[in-house]
Amino acid sequence: MPVKRRTVWRARTQRGCNIGYGYVLVVAEKPKAARKIAEALSNSKPRLCRFGKVPYWIVSWQGRTYVVASAAGHLFGLTTDERGFPVFNYYWAPLWHIDASASYTKPFFETLEALGRKASAFINACDYDIEGSVIGYMIIKHLGGVNRAYRAKFSALTRQDIQHAFRRLSPLDWDMIEAGLARHELDWIWGINVSRALMESLYSVTGRRIVLSAGRVQSPTLIEAVARDREVNLFVPIPSFAVNVSISIGGFTYTGRIAVYDTRREAKLAAERLKKLRFLKVTSYREWKEKVPPPYPFNLGDLQAEAAKYFGYSPMFTQKIAEQLYLDGLISYPRTNSQKIPDTVDVVSIVKGLQRMAEYRQLTSYVLRAASGLPRPRNGPKDDPAHPAIHPTGEVPTEPLTGARKKIFDLIVRRFLASMAPAAIIAHARARLTASNIGSLELAGLYIQEPGWLNIYHFAMPQESRIPRLRVGEKIEIKRVSVRVVYNNPPEPYTKASLVRWMERVGIGTEATRARIVEILFERKYLSLKGRKVEVTELGHAVAEILAKYFPQLTSIELTRYFEEKLESIRNKKSTRLEVIKEAKTLLRTILTNFKSTAMRDVGIELAKALNIVTPDKHCIVCWREPLENNLCRFHLEALEKLQAAFNEWRKRDDIDCIEFLRKVSRLKSTGRWIREVSEYFAKKGKCPFTSV
Repeated sequence: MPVKRRTVWRARTQRGCNIGYGYVLVVAEKPKAARKIAEALSNSKPRLCRFGKVPYWIVSWQGRTYVVASAAGHLFGLTTDERGFPVFNYYWAPLWHIDASASYTKPFFETLEALGRKASAFINACDYDIEGSVIGYMIIKHLGGVNRAYRAKFSALTRQDIQHAFRRLSPLDWDMIEAGLARHELDWIWGINVSRALMESLYSVTGRRIVLSAGRVQSPTLIEAVARDREVNLFVPIPSFAVNVSISIGGFTYTGRIAVYDTRREAKLAAERLKKLRFLKVTSYREWKEKVPPPYPFNLGDLQAEAAKYFGYSPMFTQKIAEQLYLDGLISYPRTNSQKIPDTVDVVSIVKGLQRMAEYRQLTSYVLRAASGLPRPRNGPKDDPAHPAIHPTGEVPTEPLTGARKKIFDLIVRRFLASMAPAAIIAHARARLTASNIGSLELAGLYIQEPGWLNIYHFAMPQESRIPRLRVGEKIEIKRVSVRVVYNNPPEPYTKASLVRWMERVGIGTEATRARIVEILFERKYLSLKGRKVEVTELGHAVAEILAKYFPQLTSIELTRYFEEKLESIRNKKSTRLEVIKEAKTLLRTILTNFKSTAMRDVGIELAKALNIVTPDKHCIVCWREPLENNLCRFHLEALEKLQAAFNEWRKRDDIDCIEFLRKVSRLKSTGRWIREVSEYFAKKGKCPFTSV
């Protein structure tokens, strides 16, 4: 559906802003980027004008007049006039026509529309990635200037990079435009159809309209989060029995594990034998040096992982801060998968630029001195055709950085400098002290002999611990022997950062979209946070189970990855957008038509129960959910089965009765939530729930 041009040129004529016709309209992605571009193209301060409240700039560059104006991210989105599902007819429309919350985009649209009427040519200067290509293309297409349009490609908002890009303008990047349009269409037809299938199912049973969502990448990510959440909630610790010894060497006491046994009886027997032995014998001692190469420069995934590890920042928060630093001209474009900084990047100038900042003066001098004035980064294996690894630009902040901006900038600068620094040399020592026919005590120590890059990227500095130099055959007296119960470790709950890492590892989503997709799962109330740990809500479990049961093909990692590869093949000119979308529509139509005729009522009932709209006639004896067997819901029934198997194992390992087992399990910190709830319930009742004891 075409957009009617109703915009009237209503800007008050400002001094110097009435420029007539024939200028080049430069479309930037955001106002801050537009200002940076205008400043880079102007020998003096660019002329600031306004259309209503929206700023734009007029500059003269190489004898031509340029008007630099801004979008506000995406100004267009996909929509349809059809109700129900499946739906495959759609069109692009201004975002504020589709979503009332996007009303802020309207003034930017009107400004660009008005400026576009008098332009003789257009330049897409949005971020050089798939999204930026689509944002600029949709605006220029609406303005009718596709045949008079060019692409500016830059990786940093510095004067040098921007001027270099404008001297080497290229035609519109149709491969990226087509891949970007295809991604939007694919995500839209996937998301709207499966989401409507869920919502219509719920409405058919309850008559209530509640917003539920599913997505091409969102849904397999939710299913993975649910799978891990189930593992954590159904974890039963299993005991083992560790025999620990304490020894004294050179006035220092060392305590460690010498052997682990399945049963308490075996551990006690081993402990008694150790007490009689009285000595451990040194059977090996080794010293060696390890050369640890410097780290690679950051890509976005690595930056998000390190910021989560050292500062506790979520991937989306880190991405947001990095984008702010990019718009300030302090770092290169952050949404990149590359771990490489090519020779075309003048790293020497960047390092010398960083020398102007007092906090990096000593570090930069070290890097330049160590590389005889010609430092080069240690590049990693991952590449990105559009952008290099994230690196500082060498520009000095116009005002002091504080808080998260300071921390992320410092992390990026130190990683960049560390990638060019000498290797670290770490000295290791390892000794093995053996008790005949029982086991061995391992002692390990290390110290930093030459810190190299660790002096710069101190976040990765290992903790030093030294052990005495020992002789093979030497006997060391045992000071103390003890037996301790130890338990196996539970599965590690996901954090936002590790969930993004999982998406990257299995190849779904992109470096630019993964963090946002995880945030959507929280916004939809499918996931929640406990500290940094991701937990799945009742609704999240229900939606994931329904998707896995009724849409297994659509939510599989394999199919999601297949279409990611198809999108990449469009970018590489091996497939066309029409081919990929046609294939997706055919698949979706078959699955959705079958769902509509066979499963809507069952799904509606399951969703209504999860949302507590429909109250079950009976309740699980442990919680409010509907029971399946033995008056237990599906979660607590599975927990009971896990407890039964675990109790059988505990009895083999230790002399314990049923109620004592339930009490112990309920008190252990690592016990899964559903396991704890069942064990607490039956322990309080004083009743053993197992069929055979």
